[in-house]
Amino acid sequence: MKRKIQFIPFILLLLLLPGRTTAQYNDNAVFQVKGLSIEVPRPKDVDRFVKFIGDELAPRGVNTLFLLEALNYKFRSYPQLADSLALTTSEVKKIVSACRKYKIRIIPQINLLGHQSWGTNVGILLKTFPEFDETPHIKVEDARKVSPAEGGLYCKSYCPLHPDLHKVLFAVIDEICDVYEADAFHGGMDEVFYIGDDRCPRCRGYDKAQLFADEVRRIYDHLKSKNRELWIWGDRLIDGRTTGYGIWEASFNSTYRAVDLIPKDVVICDWHYERPDQSAVYFAMKGFRVVTCPWRTPSTAIIQTDDMARWRKYATPEMKPRYYGMVATTWMDNGSFIDGFQGNLTETAKRSVHPKNPAYTPWDTFRAMFQRMNELEKEK
Repeated sequence: MKRKIQFIPFILLLLLLPGRTTAQYNDNAVFQVKGLSIEVPRPKDVDRFVKFIGDELAPRGVNTLFLLEALNYKFRSYPQLADSLALTTSEVKKIVSACRKYKIRIIPQINLLGHQSWGTNVGILLKTFPEFDETPHIKVEDARKVSPAEGGLYCKSYCPLHPDLHKVLFAVIDEICDVYEADAFHGGMDEVFYIGDDRCPRCRGYDKAQLFADEVRRIYDHLKSKNRELWIWGDRLIDGRTTGYGIWEASFNSTYRAVDLIPKDVVICDWHYERPDQSAVYFAMKGFRVVTCPWRTPSTAIIQTDDMARWRKYATPEMKPRYYGMVATTWMDNGSFIDGFQGNLTETAKRSVHPKNPAYTPWDTFRAMFQRMNELEKEK
């Protein structure tokens, strides 16, 4: 007996896929993306963070949450990558449930390519797989003795051409995206100072822009096969010398040419913390959707918020959707951000206060940015 074939509409099929959410941004809003970038909580802070989502993020209209350091998870695929601060599946699901309730899109993040060490501490990926190190001849004990512009160590990178690397990366990326039920992934890829090192047996002599672009493409293609988006920080795609942005906010090792070599539907997170630089326009003109990302200077964040609204308001129909919105960054552990936000200035929270102005903090910037966004939306 023949069975009648039932055809399911493609959009409905996507919604039925397990471990997947579909982003629902308002195309007509002043800001499509209204986000916060914050580290995943430590296990002891999960319940506190869930409460913070309901009490503070949802009422402000936060609709996007970058969860940094998502590698802090008890993996099934590579359990050796988990440490004492790793979250269990049930702890992650508490966060997922809260975000689903308030229609907040989770975008988990792992540092790819660069940021594989910090100070004298090697990250868990290179600790577990030291063969992935782009520069094994450079020891972390020499970190910060010489500036990156002079060839010194800031953060290690993995070698993008190591033949065993992507088997590991793709497994953990998939597992993270599945457990967070995410339809997008943030790959980091900022502040990459080591790439195509002259002593690397695999990638020495390669064009650094091509190496960078190829790694973006590999990650992008894998995510695309799972119907997921790739988001990255934008600093390595800006020419530091031409713009005068310097070695942190832009590239001095030629990776900036990769801006013309990567897929246009990668979402660029354009960060500037002291000046309201205009590079979001550059990325939009290159064809990318772009979000502007302030940190701990409220006055700068307000200017950047006004800029994003103005660009979108007066843009051509082609350019308008590329001005995607705003994401406040925190660059501190989850619990300490909530401490600072609630007026509890712990020693850890104090380290994120601007050294020149005690009123310049990540939590004050977050408040100011969202207040200004909501004012602009009411004025529309």
